[in-house]
Amino acid sequence: MSHVVCLLQQQQQRRPPRKLPGWSKIIAVSALSPNSNKKAKNNGSKKSGFDIDVRELAHLVGDQDMDALQEQQGVNGIAEKLHTSVDKGLCSNQLKQTEDTFGANKYTETPPKGFWVFVWEAMHDLTLIILAICAIVSLGIGIVTEGWKEGWYDGAGIAFSIVLVVFVTSASDYKQSLQFRELENEKKKIFVEVVRDKRRQKISIFDLLVGDVVHLKIGDQVPADGLYISGSSLTIDESSMTGESETKIKDEENNPFLLSGTKVLDGNGKMLVTGVGMNTEWGNLMATLGEADDDETPLQVKLNGVATLIGKIGLAFAVITFLVLLGRFLYTRESLGDWSAEDALIIVDYFAIAVTIIVVAVPEGLPLAVTLTLAFAMKQMMADKALVRHLSACETMGSATTICSDKTGTLTSNKMTVVKAWAAGAVREIENMKRDLPDELLHTLLHGAFLNCDGDVSENDDGSPPSFLGSPTETAILEFGMKLGGKFKAVCSECEKVKVEPFNSTRKRMGVVGKKENGELIAHWKGASEIVLGLCDKTVDANGSIVELDKTTLKDLNGVIRSFADQALRTLCLAFRKVDRVPGSNEPIPDKGFVLAAIVGIKDPVRPGVKDAVRLCHEAGIKVRMVTGDNLNTAIAIAHECGILTEDGEAIEGPEFRKLDSDARKKRIPKLQVEKISHENVSSAYDSDYYREEEASGFSFRIVFFSSPLVSSVRSSGFTVYGFSGCMQG
Repeated sequence: MSHVVCLLQQQQQRRPPRKLPGWSKIIAVSALSPNSNKKAKNNGSKKSGFDIDVRELAHLVGDQDMDALQEQQGVNGIAEKLHTSVDKGLCSNQLKQTEDTFGANKYTETPPKGFWVFVWEAMHDLTLIILAICAIVSLGIGIVTEGWKEGWYDGAGIAFSIVLVVFVTSASDYKQSLQFRELENEKKKIFVEVVRDKRRQKISIFDLLVGDVVHLKIGDQVPADGLYISGSSLTIDESSMTGESETKIKDEENNPFLLSGTKVLDGNGKMLVTGVGMNTEWGNLMATLGEADDDETPLQVKLNGVATLIGKIGLAFAVITFLVLLGRFLYTRESLGDWSAEDALIIVDYFAIAVTIIVVAVPEGLPLAVTLTLAFAMKQMMADKALVRHLSACETMGSATTICSDKTGTLTSNKMTVVKAWAAGAVREIENMKRDLPDELLHTLLHGAFLNCDGDVSENDDGSPPSFLGSPTETAILEFGMKLGGKFKAVCSECEKVKVEPFNSTRKRMGVVGKKENGELIAHWKGASEIVLGLCDKTVDANGSIVELDKTTLKDLNGVIRSFADQALRTLCLAFRKVDRVPGSNEPIPDKGFVLAAIVGIKDPVRPGVKDAVRLCHEAGIKVRMVTGDNLNTAIAIAHECGILTEDGEAIEGPEFRKLDSDARKKRIPKLQVEKISHENVSSAYDSDYYREEEASGFSFRIVFFSSPLVSSVRSSGFTVYGFSGCMQG
């Protein structure tokens, strides 16, 4: 081990100190093993005409070596050596060669457990071990006292029940493991947006290759190691790799390194993939850390505790009984020096009585009853298309009294379409807007829809409908622009993006400054209606003229927003204004003096089966509450449609609920069914009592209680809250 430490110290002296991930020392030690050296040597060879190899790329990103990156002429130099382009991406005829040289984006998986492994694990149950001991003792005593013909019944009966429990448990667990193997494969079917053949397209994460140009946005997980190309305020959470909670803002000059497995918290950007699969930092971590063993379920823990307690009590009474019987036998004997075979059989009978007490005390039918019950519960849940990996979920879900669910994508299908819009002084049907709107306003709306957007449109030459890339809201706006007669590529070519502020949950809006061919600068905002409307002091009338936004018009517009929300439509506002100059890199886009161009109503239909699921929960005595960041009126309309909001139920804004004292909250909680949470102070929310992460027992997601005093108060009032997001899916 000393030679490893010395080598690490020498390496550290050669390069400037930097902050490494917490597990990097483990990786460094394992990299010095003979097998790792051999592998690195093989990977280090330059093959197939590429001017850089796997080892150099892994060192570049893993060590975050800016000097090495500059020696390679930056990101463009790396792209050139990988025979790709940061603008056009890889070509189709390169894919096979690239995969053969740098590998595929797949990780080495542990082989699945076989049936006999589950049998072996089931045999380690404490209750079954105690029963096995009792079976052996009972069999021995029975044969001695009653002979082979009669003496084997009790011991064999216990042994049979043990075998039955073991095989029922093993078969159930093995069947679950096979089904969850299939489920895991389905969950891994993630798609990422890349540029290939000069065109932005979606591909499977497993098809990602070194040299691909990947588009990243808020909520994405970085799919591979790579280098930042361009973007706007791309903020990454690297805590899963480094253990540090501080977020990192990526840029070309100071910190362009992106690690697989990290999360995009804010902004958007493009990255050049430099490492995939086991050649990434995440791959190294996966190879180093073993898979943790499953914990015992709560019922198993209690059952083992009961078995141990019963065993101790039974053993104590058995010993006392044996001693009392033996003492009485010795007391009634005239002489302790004269023993016969009959006396020995009497003592054996006393011992058999003691063993019988132990055998009777430990209920051999209990493990079988529990196993069959859980297996039946699992089968019933599978029939309802609810697969549960850990049997503890079958046990703990039974105690749930409240389900707090998100709205968008959970209760609703997350497939959005613009169905109504207000523009030029009136609410209009989408099909008629191209004909009814003034030309200048129509042109401005197209710029606001296409330019102020992080999505993309793939228009096909064969006349087939275009495909949209981006978030559901983005694709709805892009489709809206296409219905107005716009051509995405043509409109975007008319104007250059010179400043971008991506959407996040704090601002609830996104903005862009575009520079036209004549040099004119136009700023666009798009976002939550109440936010963007507050930035406007003008609007466009039916004649296409820009007019002041007076109190009467403002009141009418708020009425339009409420009307859309009452129809269960999400509302967005689009606004624009001319600006004199391009805002600096640390300077925000102006947020005053804008002209309201349109208010759009987006329909997000409720998922099929949600209403029936809510009804079943109510029949089972479980309260379902909605916690959402959307408009309160929209949330109320969706809650009515789902059956969550009843006649005597209440809906409330988060800030209003937060102002209530503890007693007032407890009085209102039984009737509260909808809460609209606020994201106005996200940074302080992380330090408050309203942010907490917990493992969802039996599920592959984490429950996040974020900025929601309703959830916190419901829990403190004695309710068992199970789930926050994803509860209604499937």
